[in-house]
Amino acid sequence: MSSIAATAETPAAHLQRSSLGALTLGAIGVVYGDIGTSPLYTVKEIFSPSTGAALTPDNVIGAVSVIFWALMFVVTFKYVVLILRADNRGEGGALALTALAAHAVAGKPRLRQVLLLLGVFGATLFYGDSVITPAISVLGAMEGLEIVSEDLKSWILPLSILILVGLFVVQRFGTAAVGRLFGPVIVLWFLVLAVIGIVHIAEQPQILHALNPLRAWQFLRGSGWHVFALVGAVVLALTGAEALYADMGHFGRLPIQLAWGAMVMPSLALNYLGQGALLIGDPTALENPFFRLFPAAWVLPMIGLATLAAIIASQAVISGAYSMTRQAIQLGYLPRMTIRFTSAREMGQIYLPAVNWVLLAGVLGAVLGFGSSSALGGAYGIAVTMTMLITTVLAFFVVREGWRLPAPLAWGATALFLAVDGVLVLSCAVKLTDGGWFPLALGLLIFAAMSTWARGRTLVLDSIERDGLALQPFIASLDPSDLQRSTRTAVYPVANAEMVPQALLHNLKHYQVLHERNLIVTVHYEEVPWVPSEERVTVQALGNAFWRVSLHFGFMETPDVPQALAQMDKQGLLRVPAFETSYFLSRETVVPTPGAGMMTWRERVFAAMSRNAKSAAEYFRLPDNTVVELGTRVQI
Repeated sequence: MSSIAATAETPAAHLQRSSLGALTLGAIGVVYGDIGTSPLYTVKEIFSPSTGAALTPDNVIGAVSVIFWALMFVVTFKYVVLILRADNRGEGGALALTALAAHAVAGKPRLRQVLLLLGVFGATLFYGDSVITPAISVLGAMEGLEIVSEDLKSWILPLSILILVGLFVVQRFGTAAVGRLFGPVIVLWFLVLAVIGIVHIAEQPQILHALNPLRAWQFLRGSGWHVFALVGAVVLALTGAEALYADMGHFGRLPIQLAWGAMVMPSLALNYLGQGALLIGDPTALENPFFRLFPAAWVLPMIGLATLAAIIASQAVISGAYSMTRQAIQLGYLPRMTIRFTSAREMGQIYLPAVNWVLLAGVLGAVLGFGSSSALGGAYGIAVTMTMLITTVLAFFVVREGWRLPAPLAWGATALFLAVDGVLVLSCAVKLTDGGWFPLALGLLIFAAMSTWARGRTLVLDSIERDGLALQPFIASLDPSDLQRSTRTAVYPVANAEMVPQALLHNLKHYQVLHERNLIVTVHYEEVPWVPSEERVTVQALGNAFWRVSLHFGFMETPDVPQALAQMDKQGLLRVPAFETSYFLSRETVVPTPGAGMMTWRERVFAAMSRNAKSAAEYFRLPDNTVVELGTRVQI
């Protein structure tokens, strides 16, 4: 999942400017980096001792057949053909689909709330993927050193840590320069995968029997109770499938579909077939079937290329974590954080320091705690498959309630995908004690934080409404002649536009001044990625020099309050002179109290999150020399 540009320009406009070839190349580089590195470790894990699969020619053909048809069914049929059609004004991804599903059941409040929570939980699982993908990809690439020399084995862990630390350190400089290399490098990677696969297929053409789905069925049927362990290993070939949907807004549906059908799927299939052919001819190659595909002289260059591919795969999920976090902030599930824009030309290139260092800590913990790609294979998969399951559930409500497809078709397709997703989740659940608990625990921890923040903000707003004053009667009771008047404009950003802002009460109490123009401003985040500029601002006159102003932003946009207010003058709604405007902010200090609301520990967590939230002035891009902050204590 890559970061998405957050400007007034919609993805559709971007698609019109960029050529289909350039977008397809970009999609190959960013979208498919994760799934493209799966051949480094998947086949080896299928025949690990934990699966109980004997390394016989028939089993090799069966295992490769399972991989091939899993890619066809889950990635091609489910994501490329169906899920990519569920776009939210051109955007995709867990939160975009959640917003789409919630909108489809807008008339059913309880169901809508359940879907929102389900979607947010699915989004949190992405962070588990963001931790494990860099760890397993870089370790998988570095483990090729064992093929070069057994003496280099001790260098695998230190070099992996060095590469990963360097990757996270350079994030603050942006990815523009590296990004231009993503497409060509991954194209070269996929070409090499395809060519070396063809070479080995030619040596053992019987591996082509794997294209028969009956061989996959026979292999799974004959595995007994080991089938779950086997499918859990096959899931490694599917990791990264969610990126197809998540990056739709950046590249468009057609380029992603073309990239998959024309290069990625054929290259992956040929390489897996090639690894199977190698194992049929040389079972000892199981120690590392990917790097054993190549002649000895090619191994070191391939380690270098594999490392670059692993870094690109890691970069995709790191950027995705930044983008996901910003969306969660916009939708009210996380506190405001520092967001730095690393490019003057591309608003989508963002950097969140807090997220970056937390991810690095998690990645290093995974590398040091698990130590190898094989050990990490046990942790990999559970988060991805649960996300796939949640995607299927949300997609059902979109196609049934939103698209109004016939019930038999919607239920039939959903049941089929749910059955497959359920088997994948159960298969990965078998690996819970082998490390599968790690991404799940991480996801649950982040979900607890998100739900605590969302619930806490609701309690704060309820407290303000309970203890505050209604705005309309207050304005009617004012007698402007009794107050000193300032010729400037006062802007009061608030969450609840029906109540008197605490900053306004403090202003009148301490300074006894009423401004010539008073704007009660609320920022609304819509359940769409982009809001057209003509729908950005709505204004309502309240009398006595007061106006209620609503600013509307999509969850992929960056809220710029001064810019939006300046738009009012252009539309003839209201003039807000930039150099004659002051912004009065209410900064709440949350005080946890016993009683109804949340458990004490959650209230304390919320209070800590609130204290450390980024300033509203910086987040909404308010000019530093025009902001006045006035504090207030709020009990929850």
